[in-house]
Amino acid sequence: MKKIASFCVDHNKIIPGVYISRIDDDLTTFDIRMVKPNTEPFLDYPVIHSIEHLFATFARNSYAKDNVIYFGPMGCRTGFYFLVRNMKNKDALALIKDIFKDISCYKGQLPGCKKEECGNYLEQDLNGAIKASNTFYQVIKNLSEYNLDYNNL
Repeated sequence: MKKIASFCVDHNKIIPGVYISRIDDDLTTFDIRMVKPNTEPFLDYPVIHSIEHLFATFARNSYAKDNVIYFGPMGCRTGFYFLVRNMKNKDALALIKDIFKDISCYKGQLPGCKKEECGNYLEQDLNGAIKASNTFYQVIKNLSEYNLDYNNL
């Protein structure tokens, strides 16, 4: 069986940041790597869940809402995949930065956090999501579109 692209990247070299995972015609998949692979601590599930709710809400309410295809967690608990269509890399990176900055100072109720809105609404950690997002934003705030390639590691 052929290996999928994400398993062909040397995870020993990946550090926190944003990478282009793959490009399929007009669809770009970004690897948003919040923590170093195979190094604890990993992101806790409640933190992941809260970041997912906030990022997806902000992205789908942003100026780029028509370009947003998907945002979701990696099973390894080190980050997220963000899929966009017809977006320049610099614009997608700017959106990612803006959203993590917004999450890092978020105040208010967690969107989609009612029993009728979410299949696991009790497993959330808003404060943990804010803290993790702030830490990650400090890593990516000066990142440029030219640093998005795994080959630059």
